[in-house]
Amino acid sequence: MTSTDDATRRTLVRRGLALEYATLSWNVIGTVVLAVAAITARSVALAGFGLDSLIEIGASIVVIWELSGTGEDRQRRALKLIGVGFALLAVYLLVQSTWVLSTDARPHHSPLGIGWTVVTALVMFALAAGKARTGSALDNPVLKTEGRVTLIDGLLAAAVLIGLLLNSFAGLWWADPAAGYVLVYYGLREVKEIFFGTH
Repeated sequence: MTSTDDATRRTLVRRGLALEYATLSWNVIGTVVLAVAAITARSVALAGFGLDSLIEIGASIVVIWELSGTGEDRQRRALKLIGVGFALLAVYLLVQSTWVLSTDARPHHSPLGIGWTVVTALVMFALAAGKARTGSALDNPVLKTEGRVTLIDGLLAAAVLIGLLLNSFAGLWWADPAAGYVLVYYGLREVKEIFFGTH
């Protein structure tokens, strides 16, 4: 590796770490905001989204750990940990969506929840795109895979937002848990790829 290649790699690693620290910070703040919004609105969806933020915090910590070291063994362990995070996310979405549908749980209107999920969706989509580009440039499967966790976080924020809006303005309380089932499929597909694919 030339000194130019080495310098480029260091720059990309710093960018990857910056993206992960931004994700980590956003989700730490989001856990608190979502807890307040969920309690205020008695919203299962917002409470569940707060749990998803905890999973994303764990995934970011794994990537920060992986980017701070080297070696295929560390990458394999990091990928498996992210795979576990995907599995937990899929289980959470499956349980939450089924519980909300079966109990007819209807949240109150939540301006804080709506505002936070709008901004979170935009932030997560931007971070996911940055991780995908940086992970590809580094040829780092861990960063690319965690970028898909961040993408799911953005999709989940959008699903929760749609559910909150449809509940608030159209009385369609079941829209959010229904969207959750689509994300369960996506999460399980990623688990299969991580544990049984070509990584």
